[in-house]
Amino acid sequence: MSIALDRDTVWRQIDKHQFAVLSYVTPAHQARSAGIVYVVMDQKLYVRIAIDSWKAKHIRLNPNVALNVTIPKRVPFLPWIQIPQATISFHGNAKVIDAVDADHEILEVLGGASAHEVPALDQLRILEITPRGHFVTYGVGVSLLDMRDPEKARARVAIA
Repeated sequence: MSIALDRDTVWRQIDKHQFAVLSYVTPAHQARSAGIVYVVMDQKLYVRIAIDSWKAKHIRLNPNVALNVTIPKRVPFLPWIQIPQATISFHGNAKVIDAVDADHEILEVLGGASAHEVPALDQLRILEITPRGHFVTYGVGVSLLDMRDPEKARARVAIA
C-alpha cells in the first residue's frame, strides 16, 4: 500500500528544494538531461538559462520535459550513513521566455539582471515549466525504514 500524499505536501517539498534534473529531447530524438536550479512561483518552476544554451535551443523545438527533484535524506547524528534520496518526478510543458519579456518579480527571485540592466537581459532566457499529469514520489513523507519497501515509499498525486 502506498502512502497517501496530497498535492500541497508535494508542492511544499518542491518549493523547499531548489535542485532538479531536467530531461528533454533533441531534434534528433536523443534524450538529454541537465541539472538545474529553480524557483517556484504560482505552481510553476522557473530557471535561468543562457541565450545560446542547448536547453533553450532544444526546448523551443519540443516543449515536453520531465523533472526529477531530489530530496536529501539523512540519519540524525550519523551523517556518514548513506541514505538514498527521496524523489519527486513529473512531466510538463516548458516555455522559453526572453528575459526582457519576463515578469520583473520572476527576474528578481531568480537573482538575474534587474529590468534596467538591458545588456544583461539580452543574454538571458527564462525557462517556465508547468507541471502536468501526476507527481510520482518515492520516499516523500515516509520514514527511512519505510523507504526500503517500495509499496510504502511510493505515491502518485494528481497535479491538478
